[in-house]
Amino acid sequence: MSGGPGDLKFRDSHEWVRDVGDGSVTVGISDHAQVALGDMVFIELPELGNHFSQGDACAVIESVKAASDIYAPVSGEVAAVNEALEDDPGLVNTDALGDGWLFRLKAADVNELDGLMSAEQYAASLED
Repeated sequence: MSGGPGDLKFRDSHEWVRDVGDGSVTVGISDHAQVALGDMVFIELPELGNHFSQGDACAVIESVKAASDIYAPVSGEVAAVNEALEDDPGLVNTDALGDGWLFRLKAADVNELDGLMSAEQYAASLED
């Protein structure tokens, strides 16, 4: 994955989204979330072709501490999943903003990205 946190948008439920530029977005969880959850032990990714509306629960992450739903940051169709997580869910812990991405959505409306927080806004929300 290219780019740093500055090119990401965030939901208050700790998902990040990166606009790939071709009408699709890559989705993962924030570094803050992976630290709070602890070591990942299992990740249930959505099935290819599934459609989700913005805010729908679409995946589940299980750690040594808890299981947590992952919510679609934008509406769209699942176009890809990070199959490497099946064998190594710990990628989320070691590189949450890169190799630990979860899935890619073909966005139904890229304008939904405008309603998400910038990296700076997300960082400020963690301080509140």
